[in-house]
Amino acid sequence: MISFYSLSILLLFSLPWGAKSGLNERRLLDDLLENYNKLERPVINETEAVVLSFGLTLQQIIDVDEKNQILTTNIWLNLEWNDANLKWNASEYGNVADVRIPPKYIWKPDLLMYNSADEAFDSTYSTNIVLTNEGACTYIPPGIFKSTCKIDITWFPFDDQECEMKFGSWTYDGGKLNLTLKEEKADLGTYVLNGEWHLLDVPASRHEVFYECCPDPYLDITFFIQIRRRTLYYFFNLIVPCVLIASMAVLGFTLPPDSGEKLSLGVTILLSLTVFLNMVSETMPVTSDNPLLGVTVLLSLTIFLNTVSSIIPITSDSPLIGTYFNCIMFMVASSVVTTIMILNYHHRLSHTHEMPEWVRMLFLQWIPWMLRMSRPGEKITLKSILMQNKMRELDTKENSSKSLLANVLDMDDDFRPGGSTHSTFFPTHNNMVHKNGGFIRVTHNTQPFEDTFPTGIQKELNLILKEIRIITDKIKEHDESSAIENDWKFAAMVLDRLCLITFTMFTLIATIAVLAAAPHVIVT
Repeated sequence: MISFYSLSILLLFSLPWGAKSGLNERRLLDDLLENYNKLERPVINETEAVVLSFGLTLQQIIDVDEKNQILTTNIWLNLEWNDANLKWNASEYGNVADVRIPPKYIWKPDLLMYNSADEAFDSTYSTNIVLTNEGACTYIPPGIFKSTCKIDITWFPFDDQECEMKFGSWTYDGGKLNLTLKEEKADLGTYVLNGEWHLLDVPASRHEVFYECCPDPYLDITFFIQIRRRTLYYFFNLIVPCVLIASMAVLGFTLPPDSGEKLSLGVTILLSLTVFLNMVSETMPVTSDNPLLGVTVLLSLTIFLNTVSSIIPITSDSPLIGTYFNCIMFMVASSVVTTIMILNYHHRLSHTHEMPEWVRMLFLQWIPWMLRMSRPGEKITLKSILMQNKMRELDTKENSSKSLLANVLDMDDDFRPGGSTHSTFFPTHNNMVHKNGGFIRVTHNTQPFEDTFPTGIQKELNLILKEIRIITDKIKEHDESSAIENDWKFAAMVLDRLCLITFTMFTLIATIAVLAAAPHVIVT
């Protein structure tokens, strides 16, 4: 009895060595390529042109490099043509209706992207060509394409871009290769959304270009990738911080000049902006009182503008966001100048500066009246302004008449104020008294002053009178100095308020104008 082990060995050696399968496909390939010349155009008549149907499937927009103006995309090309030398009867080859052949074995069109920016120029991955028994060839090579793209940054970051991808034969003219469009638009059925750019459309057009060297035109098919930047990210990371920085610069005018908080506010702005820029620079794709406050904000905006300029291409065109930042920088620089003027006005003294008449009328009367400002205990109205001007004219005339009278009469010690205080010590019941403009002239044909009081008392009274005059003059001088200094401080406050309103309106108008001029504002 044969054992199970021996039976297994017998069956193993009885099986045929090597299994042969796909004989029909192998025979078909051998027959097709036996006398095939891949350098020959696959047409029956050499005067005919190979009809090439061309299409494109956009898979993904990988990157838009604004600085280098390069568009990187993931694309599948779709090429279909008919090869007259690669036909067979499927019934003769076991009903094999199609085969896959590497493109290096048969003819394929030398189609290239004209505006390629890739180092290898042709960045397609070579795949097999699907060949049917009727000679129809389908070639769908995928690839990561880098194409040049003219970036228009006029409306950055509210911009639309249109990048071209121009395909055509490198050597065949239209008489030998007829390039036709498969569809009027690119296939977007499998498109992967991009976080930075919104795809609008990808239309295509066929062009014929005639050259002097050749009678037949050279054909090309151009796809226009129309994209729109998603502005939500840039709005909250560029526009809003710039507006906040400008607001801080404007709010600096609300702090009093004597306050030390302006310095700490400027340092806080600088530190917070530095942290903000570090965070933004890590996430942003490579593809805003005391003069110290104004200088700090100006330096912050300069750093912010340098960050923005690193993501836009170098061009002579002025982008919208650059214009806006320049306006804000101009506003901040102007705030530095006006802050210096405010501090200068606020700290002026009576013995160093005399207020000019135009400053008095402008900053103490008309501008406060227009801004509806008032001083403590004094309401500034149009009637009060006219009254003050009239009184000032009368005072000027009175002072000039007093000065003229004093020079004519030459009364250095004979003039006494006509008040009741001095009349007590100068009896005039037997004297000749002449009153001229508030002064009293005493004639000396009466009883002398020395005979009225004893000598000791008279000296004491003279000393007391001298001290009273000194004290009165000091008080009067102090009151006049305080009034002048208060006028300068009020002028500084008026200028501060004027700058606050002016720069606030400037910032609002600039921001609204930029947003209104943009083709679109929010694109999510």
